[in-house]
Amino acid sequence: MPSLRVRPAHRAVAAGAALSAAALVPLTPSVASAHGAVFNPVSRVAACYAEGPETPKSQVCKDLVADSGTQPLYDWNEVNIANADGQHQALIPDGKLCSANRAKYRALDWARTDWPSTAVAAGAFDFRVRVTAPHSGTMTVYITKQGFDPTQPLKWSDLDATPVATYATTRTSAEGYYNFTGQLPARTGRHIVYKVWQRSDSPEAFYSCSDVTFGGGATAAGAPTESKIAAGAERSTVSHAGHGGDEQPPALSAETAGTAASPLPLALTGAGALTAFAVSGLLLSRRRPSRES
Repeated sequence: MPSLRVRPAHRAVAAGAALSAAALVPLTPSVASAHGAVFNPVSRVAACYAEGPETPKSQVCKDLVADSGTQPLYDWNEVNIANADGQHQALIPDGKLCSANRAKYRALDWARTDWPSTAVAAGAFDFRVRVTAPHSGTMTVYITKQGFDPTQPLKWSDLDATPVATYATTRTSAEGYYNFTGQLPARTGRHIVYKVWQRSDSPEAFYSCSDVTFGGGATAAGAPTESKIAAGAERSTVSHAGHGGDEQPPALSAETAGTAASPLPLALTGAGALTAFAVSGLLLSRRRPSRES
């Protein structure tokens, strides 16, 4: 009987494309090699961890522990999506930006005015990000628009489309920190600084919300000390060879990924492009069969 087989030449092209992409892009979303959090302006999860997971001082951090337990604070460097691949707005709905749509970190989405905040002013600002595992990628930092209401859940449309800072991260960091300068626009009152850290060698991305106050009146917000980080390390479920013990948002379907609205410039990464190339090669090889007896 005649059989349908893929032509050897097409099979070789498809296999080569798939192997090339696989060699460069970790396709398994459970592998994590980079973790961190913004320490200046200090992020919500880092500020609560600095107060002490077992004995937080501020009411909002006490409420966080009462709602979600202490584990989100011990895992302060994990707020991530393993399979983001640049599709941040498609995977994270409005109101879930600070938690990255993860139930484990749901308290970070609370729209409250008593989050510890950092006093800032318009002009140059020195950002400081503590990383427990540096990696190549891009850190993009946004701020909410003038008129933002901090008593309402944070939406993508609340963010100014122009980043206040963009920083290319590398495989090395100075003493465990990325330090870079951005430019804060003129604002008044309370605002949120939102960071997206997309790895370039993996689909994984990290997120954080930092509360800032223009014009004074900020509640003192401190970042964790190195001794406090070391003291809580054994309680962390975060591994640099895997994720902590929580669910990840589902991967997007091809249709959803292709049609998702994207008002902010958060583009598909090289990882996604390489994966798409490999898949297209495999599909092409199956579309031109030859009959052999």
